[in-house]
Amino acid sequence: MERRKRRKRKSRKTIYGILAVAVVFFCILTYSFLHPKSQININRGSSYKAAIVDHLSLSAPNQTFIQTATNTLEKAGYTVDYYPGEEVNVELHRNLPTRGYDLIVLRVHSALKNASDPPLCLFTSQPYSNEYLLEQLTDRIGRVSFIVDKPPFYFGILPNFIRSSMNGRFENTIIIMMGCNGLTYTKMAEALIEKGAKAYISWNEKVSASHTDKATIHLLQKLTIEKQTIKQAVTETMEEVGPDPIDGSTLQYYPDSVDNYFVPNIAGNSMSYHATISGYDSSFILSMFIVPDVEK
Repeated sequence: MERRKRRKRKSRKTIYGILAVAVVFFCILTYSFLHPKSQININRGSSYKAAIVDHLSLSAPNQTFIQTATNTLEKAGYTVDYYPGEEVNVELHRNLPTRGYDLIVLRVHSALKNASDPPLCLFTSQPYSNEYLLEQLTDRIGRVSFIVDKPPFYFGILPNFIRSSMNGRFENTIIIMMGCNGLTYTKMAEALIEKGAKAYISWNEKVSASHTDKATIHLLQKLTIEKQTIKQAVTETMEEVGPDPIDGSTLQYYPDSVDNYFVPNIAGNSMSYHATISGYDSSFILSMFIVPDVEK
């Protein structure tokens, strides 16, 4: 009889424990719904993927930047794919969303196509030709050159290409566009977000290669190693590195809703599951999902 009573007590404790977990989980979901700026990151139990697309390797090579950026990302738990300038063509851009990158660094030349509220054009290294005629006629691909209207000419990627010609979708990818005028206007940023990117970080005016290299190293360190939010990382990078000394360009990000977002990071985690909710300690959250010992 006493043994039966103990079993009933154990059963009740188990049920109460499960109900308590369910209530807490419901409260967390409710809080997240009511506070949309609080970002939730669920980290996988394997490496994240990053890409460095280095169009500038042909005109402004910087092996120190590439090595430092790669080391920083690998330290944060990323595997890194590197694309040198000669591989930066239309098809690389077309298939970027299909490669599963969590973070993409675009070390590319870029320019505004027109003078008034124009779309941004990302340079490729692919010589311009009559190829991709339909995409040229529909403003998905443009003709670009380093000196306006003077050869050599190359294909350039426009926002409509992101929307209509890219294969697949990004999955909350963070995109750092290191070139000029990336956020003078928001057309390129809007297209990438519509394509599934989580955040887009770039410059609001022209920027030199040396300055964007220096700033991006700081930014990657703060985002991936120091685990700062996007707003913190961009703000502190500008405080420490400063605007471009010639054109006064500053780093910005899009959209504003990613203020408190943390980029994916698994370095230093002792568990394959790690959760972060702004305002909550992850160990506290995990402990709430552990049912108390009911065998006593």
